[in-house]
Amino acid sequence: MNERIGFVGVGRMGANMARRLKEVGYDVVAVQDANAAVAEALARELGCEPCAELAEVTRRSDVILTVVTDDRAMKAVINGGLLRRARGRLLINCATLTPAVHAWVEHKAERAGAQSLEACMASSITQAREGTLYLMCGGKPEAFERARPLLERLSSSLRYVGASGEAAKVKALVNMVMNCNTAALAEGLALGDALGLDLTMLREVFAQTGANSRVLQTDGEDMQNREHSCFFSAAHAAKDSGIALKLANQAGLNLPLAGATFRQYTRMVREGLGELDKSGIAELTFKGRGKPV
Repeated sequence: MNERIGFVGVGRMGANMARRLKEVGYDVVAVQDANAAVAEALARELGCEPCAELAEVTRRSDVILTVVTDDRAMKAVINGGLLRRARGRLLINCATLTPAVHAWVEHKAERAGAQSLEACMASSITQAREGTLYLMCGGKPEAFERARPLLERLSSSLRYVGASGEAAKVKALVNMVMNCNTAALAEGLALGDALGLDLTMLREVFAQTGANSRVLQTDGEDMQNREHSCFFSAAHAAKDSGIALKLANQAGLNLPLAGATFRQYTRMVREGLGELDKSGIAELTFKGRGKPV
């Protein structure tokens, strides 16, 4: 725990990861976010420095965790000064990015004399705060070993997948299947509702049969009650399904279910529902529903 920790991207996930590391004894010294007010508020809470400049995070930190939204944001961070005087630093990139961008980040980091590791998260806000994330890592083995003690304090399960980009492939498939399951569950409950079935009973039957799934546990009741407080946004679901479809196209595969799910989540974004939780896809399927009040 002697290494100083910096964060770039302190939204819902990044902020709770920073809180967790501070709580277990790490020295969180710097935070930065595109929304300066968010970084300033977290810095006051943790007693660290809010940095306006990316290079300042690097100067203050030994290990920098990046938790940004997408490929464009990650490239902006790397090209915006994070690797200035970065020799000896370790970048742990927790964003869901395309595999090629993770490989690009590693190449850029190595040219700057730094190390880079992708640590893809298959969990949500609560797990980030509690240190029970499921993490899939990709990069050089020595970068993984350096990061391991820190990542073990953030996770309940830590898996090294292989070279840079490999963990991102696995994460894309995890989220693709999760999103398909979520869309299918919304359609099943919507049809049950339209048929006049008791949805609590229906969910209980689903849970005891082949219709069971992890998203039934996490999202089923929320779909029934129209409670879509955001743990994993529809906008992120659309992005991640899109990443998987690009990989499928590169592999020469047609994935009709993933394509239909991607179109549903893209429609949510288009209709102003992108910041709802992924469970909000039920608003597109239930009769008489629309944007929740």
